[in-house]
Formats: sequence, C-alpha cells, structure tokens
Amino acid sequence: MEKDLRQKQTNIIKVVLFGPESTGKTTISRKLARHYNTVWVQEYAREYLQKKWNNKRELCDGSDQLPIAYGQIKLENKLVKKADKLQICDTDLLETVVYFENYYDKIIDPNLKKAALENHYDLYLLTYIDTPWEADDIRENPHQRKEMFKTFEQALKTYNKPYILLKGSLDERLKIATKEIDKLLKQTASD
Repeated sequence: MEKDLRQKQTNIIKVVLFGPESTGKTTISRKLARHYNTVWVQEYAREYLQKKWNNKRELCDGSDQLPIAYGQIKLENKLVKKADKLQICDTDLLETVVYFENYYDKIIDPNLKKAALENHYDLYLLTYIDTPWEADDIRENPHQRKEMFKTFEQALKTYNKPYILLKGSLDERLKIATKEIDKLLKQTASD
C-alpha cells in the first residue's frame, strides 16, 4: 500500500476525467491515451467494487473510502513512470471525495481531503450527462445525474481546478479534449 495519498513529483502533464458515473470517462480516457500514445490510469474503484460485489454481493459504503483512494494513487504513481509527456487519468482523489461526500457517510478522511486538494492536474475534463445511462453491477444512481453533475462542477469551481466541459458525441468530446491537451503540450514544449 502507498505510504500516503500524494502524487509522485513529476514534470508530466496530467489530465483527469471528472464527472458523474456513466458519462463516458473511461471511454474518453482510453481513446485519449491511445491518441497520444501514452499511459492510461484506470479507475481503481471499478475493479475494487466489482470484486466486492462478486465476492459479497455488497455495494460501496463508507468503509471503502480509503482502500479506493490508496489503490487509485498507487496506480497513478506506478504508471506515471511509463508516461513520456502526458498521463491520462480516468479519475482522481477529488472525484472520490465528491462521491463519498454525496452518497455515503459524508465524513471524509482528512488525509484524503488534503491529498485531493494538493495533488496536481493540469486539466480536468468534466463530462456532461448527455450520454445514455449504462447500468452495471456497481452503478447506483441513474436518477441523480443532473444534481451530481452540478456537484462535480461546483467542486472544480470551489477548489479552483482548471477544467473544460466535454459534451456532445464522442467525436465532439474528443475534438474538444485534444484541442486543449495539444495547447498544454505546445506550451510545455516552449517552456
């Protein structure tokens, strides 16, 4: 297990997908990683919660907060070593904070909250709810998408995180995302 919840220091550009469940984050993050020939950091919570469901037929609860957070940062820190200039993350610790504040026990471990606010991402790609809901074993909230979208966007505003909104078709979302990422890569190359 990671010693703490902090990111490893790096000069890699980090982009994170952020937003409510079933809004295309995984699809977009995979396609962006492929487009830029870089590493993709999957959402650890999906694997963790699917195992929990398969083994115990239990959904997420407040006790899952820290195992999910430690697993996510461990994956990110491991994979950043394989990135050249850019790392695409399917999620981050701030997303974990938003979910647990809104769906579960509302009590966030102070170390998790601190790390979520201190860890650095160059760009958040906020995914809108204009994609069809896709049910699976661990998704729970098809009727709260609009409220959760507003909550996710408010978190980015509250904590002054750099973000752009992705909406429309997959191609439209990818076009918007690559345009912004290309700007970041160009800016870094000229520094």
